[in-house]
Amino acid sequence: MTTPFYVSPQQAMADRAEYARKGIARGRSVVVLQYADGILFVAENPSRALHKVSEIYDRIAFAAVGKYNEFENLRIGGVRYADLRGYTYDRDDVTARGLANVYAQTLGTIFSSAAEKPYEVELIVAEVGDGPEDDQIYRLPHDGSIVDEHGSVAVGGNADQISSYLDQRHQDGMTLAEALKLAVESLARDSNGGERSLTAEQLEVAVLDRTRPQQRKFKRVLGGQLTRLLEAESAAAESDSESESEPPAEDTSETED
Repeated sequence: MTTPFYVSPQQAMADRAEYARKGIARGRSVVVLQYADGILFVAENPSRALHKVSEIYDRIAFAAVGKYNEFENLRIGGVRYADLRGYTYDRDDVTARGLANVYAQTLGTIFSSAAEKPYEVELIVAEVGDGPEDDQIYRLPHDGSIVDEHGSVAVGGNADQISSYLDQRHQDGMTLAEALKLAVESLARDSNGGERSLTAEQLEVAVLDRTRPQQRKFKRVLGGQLTRLLEAESAAAESDSESESEPPAEDTSETED
């Protein structure tokens, strides 16, 4: 009788974590950042049917990277949790923090179970508040830990490089057009330091807009509105560059003796 091959618990968990990280890194990135009127979600996603960004409840949205079938199951479970809690208690009792805790328990249980493979997903749960200081953004890696983020966050693909780029350039009080321009610029940077060109057709964009009069603050930015935002910011950038490159006009007026 042969002796079973022994793997230490530490090595087994490290192997599972490496497996999940590699699966997540193969996906296209998602960027989430705060702007003056809410929270912006931008994903590189040419599909119009398979969404990476979705609404969960009145003020709460969900973004994910990794295996679609796995994070879609989590999204559906989050919607059911939010609807049941809001119906049983009160709509104000449904919070991003509570939802993040539910996701953390689910991901942590799956990750530590030897009977099934870990989920190859990384999630973001965000809630828009009455003011920028009340906004909440939580990142949930594959192992079920919770990271409280502020300002901006990126997941999937070359997330570390994108996050570094955002940290250096993100500012409080940015307009929607400025935030969208920064998000697209960060997604367009590849791992080799080069830049690509991303069009509106390659992007999935949504916002949690605190200024919307209705109770539901989630809105997708589509079609003409997205194109106008991208073109408006590009035109403003070109105008600024031209004004900086033009020499000051000479004074040609003659002085009488």
